[in-house]
Amino acid sequence: MIRLEGALYPWRFRLVLLLLALMVGAIVWRIVDLHVFDHDFLKAHGDARSVRHIPIPAHRGLMTDRNGEPLAVSTPVTTLWANGKELQAGKAQWPTLAAALGQEPKAFAERLQASSEREFLYLVRGLTPEQGQQVLDLKVPGVYAIEEFRRFYPGGEVTAHVVGFTDIDDRGREGMELAFDDWLAGVPGKRQVLKDRRGRLIKDVQVSQNAKAGKALALSIDLRLQYLAHRELRNALVEFGAKAGSLVMIDVKTGEVLAMVNQPTYNPNNRRNLQPAAMRNRAMIDVFEPGSTMKPFSMAAALESGRWKPTDIVDVYPGTLRIGRYTIRDVSRAEGGKLDLTGILIKSSNVGMSKIAFDIGGQSIYTLMQQVGLGQDTGLGFPGERVGNLPNHREWRQAETATLSYGYGLSVTAVQLVHAYSVLANNGRSVPLSMTRMDRKPEGVQVIPESVAQTIQGMLQQVVEAPGGAYRAKVPGYHVAGKSGTARKATVGAKGYTENAYRALFAGFGPVADPRIAVAIVIDEPSKGGYYGGLISAPVFGKVMAGALRLMNIAPDNLPPPEEPQTASAAAGKGGRS
Repeated sequence: MIRLEGALYPWRFRLVLLLLALMVGAIVWRIVDLHVFDHDFLKAHGDARSVRHIPIPAHRGLMTDRNGEPLAVSTPVTTLWANGKELQAGKAQWPTLAAALGQEPKAFAERLQASSEREFLYLVRGLTPEQGQQVLDLKVPGVYAIEEFRRFYPGGEVTAHVVGFTDIDDRGREGMELAFDDWLAGVPGKRQVLKDRRGRLIKDVQVSQNAKAGKALALSIDLRLQYLAHRELRNALVEFGAKAGSLVMIDVKTGEVLAMVNQPTYNPNNRRNLQPAAMRNRAMIDVFEPGSTMKPFSMAAALESGRWKPTDIVDVYPGTLRIGRYTIRDVSRAEGGKLDLTGILIKSSNVGMSKIAFDIGGQSIYTLMQQVGLGQDTGLGFPGERVGNLPNHREWRQAETATLSYGYGLSVTAVQLVHAYSVLANNGRSVPLSMTRMDRKPEGVQVIPESVAQTIQGMLQQVVEAPGGAYRAKVPGYHVAGKSGTARKATVGAKGYTENAYRALFAGFGPVADPRIAVAIVIDEPSKGGYYGGLISAPVFGKVMAGALRLMNIAPDNLPPPEEPQTASAAAGKGGRS
């Protein structure tokens, strides 16, 4: 007799039925829950398969000069991309597409074939909207467009080293574009769209997040002065066959950089044939021994010590001074072999400066040079800026003391050099430098006694105006002050100096009655017509300073006295005799 298993074990059958009922109940409950209570879950998963967010590009902030003239602007461009899989359906149109993009058909076809499995590849970036639309009008399947922004620089090569540039993704890569990238960069927005399973746009739903443009940035430079400095520096390099050069101009009262130019330069709007050496902002990155341009600071240290006064006499005969194995030489011989302190600066006497330095000690010169910013960070925050080197010694021997006093054994940048001269021009008060426009005058720090700074101003005025001085730096209608320098170039990778390789330097300020502008010029390896700073760089100073003082409407302080009007009787007598 056959008996059913369920009859023998009825509890097992009931357990299976119960489990099946629970499973069915759980499924029913989940269906009800998803459709009634938690319907957002299904909606979210559905949207994930059809709703997409595409970025809305944000343009970078406008960069201007101190007067609002544009230096860097963002212009809309079209970027074309393609779905490699969809492109395979339109192979017959590839030659037409290649021609429209300006690409070689065979290489273009090979590239598309190699990317046949990719759903995204760039075809070309940075087209004008008109050019992009012409390609889209071909109706090639799988070709799409993205709106982006590209940076344009109205100043071109004139402002390249200051402004810098951005890369193809609109990120700062050089200059102020890099230094202020976070400030200038905008925040992209988001647009919600519906796409099908092939990625084709079905509907533009809404803007879920608006793009936020970058913030504007006003630099301290004056575009008029920038063009002036660029022209005169370029002309000097051509005239004297120089390898490179830099010029920096700053506002003495505020520390704002009014102009900064370098040669060679480059066009940031077209970088196809860009040479890396041309990108270097030499005014901030190149360091050099400043030579005789340091003598005014050594002289200031002497006056500050109280041991010397301007009328003191130094015997510099016979124009040489032996220190151990070294011999210090003067280029210009002093008549009678004796010079006062102003005469030492006018003749640029290394012997006279060394003897003064031996008396006051190297440490006092070092301290003053450090206080005016040499060997120190300028605080500009410019990418790649160097601080140079101002050596300090536990024991200042005569050789180190002498070389420091006339500008050897230390290294500075052109920016540091002009900043140091601005301290002298500002009556011994140091103000921080700035590459951005300042709305109010900053507080300064008195680092040189005012009386000492004013005495040095008068001495440097004589350096320009006295017979035998740097007369090429004169500015008609104004009293200006400055000092030339000629420094041998150190050998790279070895000790010593390169044969017949010099830097011609000049640094100064004006007008002397109330100094407003300081300028420093460095011209590297002039090869024609000489190499002395008073011959090569001083004329550039004179031309740039003359133009700058007039552009800034600074009143002349050296006009000839007006002629006395003739009296009526004198005029009548003159008429009677004729």
